[in-house]
Amino acid sequence: MPAVRSAGPRVVACPTRLDTAVRWVHSGELADIGPLLREGDLLLSTGVAMPDTDEGLRQMVAGLSESGAAGLVIELGRRWRDLPQALAAACDERQLPLIALAREVRFAAVAQAVGERIVDEQLTELREAQRVHDTFTELSIAEAGPGDILAAVQRLAGAAVVLESEQHHVLDYRAGPGDILAVLADWTTASKSMALDGRTSWDSERGWLVTRVGKRDRGWGRLAVQSWTAPTARQVVMVERAAAALALHRLHDRQRDSAVRRTHHELLLALLADPTSEEVLRRCQLAGLPTVRRQFAGLTLRPQITSPAATSTPGLRLDEIAAAVVHAAHELRVPALVSDLDGEVRALLSFPSSSDGDRVVDELAARVRRRQEVVVGAGRPATRAAEIDRTLRESRQVIASLGGASVRHDGVYRLDDVHLRGLLAMLHDDERVQLFVRRELTALKDHDAEWHTGLLAAVRALLMYPTSKSDAAASLHISRPVFYDRLAKAERVLGASLDDADIRVSLHVAIIADEIGSAEPA
Repeated sequence: MPAVRSAGPRVVACPTRLDTAVRWVHSGELADIGPLLREGDLLLSTGVAMPDTDEGLRQMVAGLSESGAAGLVIELGRRWRDLPQALAAACDERQLPLIALAREVRFAAVAQAVGERIVDEQLTELREAQRVHDTFTELSIAEAGPGDILAAVQRLAGAAVVLESEQHHVLDYRAGPGDILAVLADWTTASKSMALDGRTSWDSERGWLVTRVGKRDRGWGRLAVQSWTAPTARQVVMVERAAAALALHRLHDRQRDSAVRRTHHELLLALLADPTSEEVLRRCQLAGLPTVRRQFAGLTLRPQITSPAATSTPGLRLDEIAAAVVHAAHELRVPALVSDLDGEVRALLSFPSSSDGDRVVDELAARVRRRQEVVVGAGRPATRAAEIDRTLRESRQVIASLGGASVRHDGVYRLDDVHLRGLLAMLHDDERVQLFVRRELTALKDHDAEWHTGLLAAVRALLMYPTSKSDAAASLHISRPVFYDRLAKAERVLGASLDDADIRVSLHVAIIADEIGSAEPA
């Protein structure tokens, strides 16, 4: 400021605290003025009324320090030509900046200049705060996505922005002026070291301002903005408003998805009940599924049984699979109804009559499998709306027929692929089939339950590997003598020879039917 520079200021004590924020400027000549000041006040004085003794000077400085004063400025000439060493030493000890003015200056002009600067900065802060408020209000009203929100934060902060998951994995980011690729390469490790005790924290060592996205007990991630200096109140407000906008978008997204998924669920059930209903078909049209001069394909998807992830959080897995189907259908521009039914994801695709239905289904399934480990069953394409229930049921029967069988190819399973399993899947609810299964397998199951002998598994291995007992034993990770011993025990329990072709066929059919029944959702 010109008013201060013209007075020839010189730092006498505590130069390390010159960055202390000044709240206001006062001039005064009282020796005990300290208690009258507020934290952040800067005191201007000529020193004419300051104590004559070293002890008095130390007490005066102690009073200024205890009040939280930002510093002491003394104009030389009226009392001292050089400031006393005791005064400088006391200011150094108390960490109070001490500045000497070599020339006379109007204190009122200094106070006015500083006051104007403070007011200008406050107005700037208010304008910036209003800008932050307006920006995120508009984004919230527009239900902007994470990309737009991160871009707004990067623009307002002029720094890098990172959105991470609860597991500290980078979900999205926007680079700042510098290169953060090296930081992102080791982000998970670095982020775990950034403690977040409250809602928002600043990691001064790594230079990141971090806030939680979502409630403390249900937060799903964190938002980090690069900041090598202590963040201002505006920056804290900005990052917290951004986190609130991200949480609101997630809520809107879930609500939209929930409403659409519920509608799709109701329509799929209605189509299974009566695909000829004009009301149902009209609702399908309104929901975005064309039904006039179209062909349809029903799909059923389940998590890949061999995947460990498939057995954990089944509800979440179904949501992820359904989302992958929706995404793939959108990419292919294929209208679809998608929802989870009975522990599986069901989908109905609609495409022009001239399209190659099997090719469309294969392409969609391939895109889904790039995101999720799934088994896909498809019904035969239906050329009329009245056959929609048939293609949906066939896709379900195909998946049901696989039971606990391992997936043997990466394509789509159809009725042509499941043969006997397909027939048993259609008949598994028949009481006569269930009675047949119990009659064929109960003796082996009861013996295994009581003696833990694994006889049923040995019989199944024999049937799965009919040409090689060595391969059958290897599939159970047992030796051939142990395998032979179990087969001999199974024959005694069954009272029949496993070399008898009819016995083998009966057991094979019963085992497949049992697997299909066991795989059915409760």
